Amino acid sequence: MKKINSILTTITLTVLLAACADNKKATTTEPSLKEIFKDDFDIGTALSADQIEEKDSIADEVIRRNFNSLTPENIMKSMHIQPEWGTYDFTPADKLVEYSQKHGMSVVGHTLIWHSQLPQFARNITSKDSLAEFFTNHINTVASRYDRKIQGWDVVNEALNEDGTMRESIFYKLLGEGYVTEAFRLTQEAAPNTELYYNDYNNEQPSKRAGCIELIKKIQDAGVRIDGVGIQGHWHVGRIPLKEIEESILEYSALGLKVMITELDVEVLPRNFQGADVNQRMTMKDDPAFNPYVDGLPDSVQQQLADDYAALFELFLKHKDKITRVTFWGVNDGQSWLNGWPVPGRTNHPLLFDREFKPKPAFYKVIEAKKN
Repeated sequence: MKKINSILTTITLTVLLAACADNKKATTTEPSLKEIFKDDFDIGTALSADQIEEKDSIADEVIRRNFNSLTPENIMKSMHIQPEWGTYDFTPADKLVEYSQKHGMSVVGHTLIWHSQLPQFARNITSKDSLAEFFTNHINTVASRYDRKIQGWDVVNEALNEDGTMRESIFYKLLGEGYVTEAFRLTQEAAPNTELYYNDYNNEQPSKRAGCIELIKKIQDAGVRIDGVGIQGHWHVGRIPLKEIEESILEYSALGLKVMITELDVEVLPRNFQGADVNQRMTMKDDPAFNPYVDGLPDSVQQQLADDYAALFELFLKHKDKITRVTFWGVNDGQSWLNGWPVPGRTNHPLLFDREFKPKPAFYKVIEAKKN
């Protein structure tokens, strides 16, 4: 009996090892985005705190296989990294840097100065001097800590209105319109070995693009370093502004800047306004017409999403000499911020991987774009 059990155990182990080998073989033969585009531009993704801590092995495999550039979704925003005045929590950000170093990836810090997701104490500041102190100390402390450890910083995020004028944020109201140039100057001094970027949404649209160019020129005219501009790329299925995107790539590049697509996703759900202002909301949350794809995308929408992503990557490849990075805003559909904005609880499908981390048709269309 012992001999029979031993034989059965050996057979079972052999079968299991063979299955593991087959699974490994299947995994390693799947396409890898970072390998497909390795001669063109970096392929990035935004990571959640759980992903940085490698809590989900399936997510971790998809991340390591497909991406070579990482952006933190939230952990480097000021409300998380400096929750109380002068008290910093670097633990999650340090883990991100460790993760990137372990897997040979680069990191883009997001973000030093942004009017949204400020710590409560900063939102309550009414004095110019107090805000200037927070502004200066935050940049000096955070940027200097990660110099030589990360590739770049989104130094200032979303400083413009849709018409290209300056957004009347707390920084603009108390520090004046020169606060953007000052933020770049301070970051340049604190992190001389780190690239510096301006990041915004809809800055491919003509009016906002003109304001963005004006803002960039003010930074440059002041003798302050700015290395790149991020076009966030929060677009809508069936309405990708390819002409405006191409014009923007050309015009930003003409300023001597690197161009990056920094927060790419393609929304499939209806809404009644454009843009990506996190403070905007829709109130139709109980109307099923605004949440039509709870059980998944119909084939027609899935195909349109795939075609839109293919068209985008064909354009990016056309200008690969100007574009240094394409970053998706999330790893899979379940992680996307669009599930909770601008209507809580909706089911969105804006990325290349579905909720089970399986590649969608859009994933394969992106790869076909490279082969064409």
